Amino acid sequence: MLGLLQLGGIGTVPAVLAGLVLIAIVLLVGRLVMKVAWRLVVIAIIAVGVLWLLSLLGFGLL
Repeated sequence: MLGLLQLGGIGTVPAVLAGLVLIAIVLLVGRLVMKVAWRLVVIAIIAVGVLWLLSLLGFGLL
């Protein structure tokens, strides 16, 4: 907030619009990255679980 006061307000309407569009792009990219990250986490949980179960059954994979 202090930065906005030092700059003399929020700026012109096109500047505010450009800032909002930039925020929307960052959120969209972040959402896509998180979607991939969740898939990787689920795959890792399944892989570790399967390897653990196999090690319990006597297969020395780990």
